[in-house]
Amino acid sequence: MNTDFSTESIDVITAAERMAKAPDNTLLLDVREQQEWDFCHVTGALHIPMQQVPDQLQAIPKDENVLVLCHHGGRSLRVTRFLRSQGYTKVQNVAGGIEQWAIQVNQALPRY
Repeated sequence: MNTDFSTESIDVITAAERMAKAPDNTLLLDVREQQEWDFCHVTGALHIPMQQVPDQLQAIPKDENVLVLCHHGGRSLRVTRFLRSQGYTKVQNVAGGIEQWAIQVNQALPRY
């Protein structure tokens, strides 16, 4: 799947479509805190809280499409920029975060 990673952020609809089209090559990385994850999360996402990302880079594959998610998009944007600085070329922020995911993609997710 040839995907354009030139933009730093994508919307939740595009992220969900990418995950559906290439589930074996797309990783949703949730960087929210444990209590946020426990409250709600996207099934199949990898959970690594933002502060732990530098120590867990080995868990984030460089050869997959990585979509970074948080509550609204601020923390995930910082993680996206960090990962890009570490040589990750196929990484993007999911703008709007899980809040917009719950509104636009999966209304069954609880919101906070």
